[in-house]
Amino acid sequence: MSARSADTPIASAGEAERVIANLNTIMDRLVETVEEETARVRAGRLADAAELAEGKAELGRRYAVESERVTAARELIARSLPDALDALRKRHTAFQVLLQTNLTVLATAHAVSEGIIRGVSGELARKRAPSTYGATGRANAPSAKASQPLAISRTL
Repeated sequence: MSARSADTPIASAGEAERVIANLNTIMDRLVETVEEETARVRAGRLADAAELAEGKAELGRRYAVESERVTAARELIARSLPDALDALRKRHTAFQVLLQTNLTVLATAHAVSEGIIRGVSGELARKRAPSTYGATGRANAPSAKASQPLAISRTL
């Protein structure tokens, strides 16, 4: 789709049908991509899931552009294609549920990863800190200043 057609308002029922059909096609591909990403993250295949990011972003951009066009022509579509508009609304609602599940899975994976990294960092700091006792006879906790920085490679 060219940038010009994305900026051009929908002027007829026929054009609205084409835009809605295109939006449904984009949504089909986006749903497949999001479902695949969710499945890969749940399975712990983060590198495989990351491979989908670029395609997901492009589909998301195209979805947003076509959705804007439909929204801008909402009155025309409601008059000429009320059933198509209703079906699109229902599909959009179902898509939002899928996206919420995807975001929850991604947030969980992020939290688990962060917890692992913090645990490793804390363990390294504990092992490197000298084991000494304070004036009260209790072991001193390692100082946050004494810990070494932890370098992480984001390339998997």
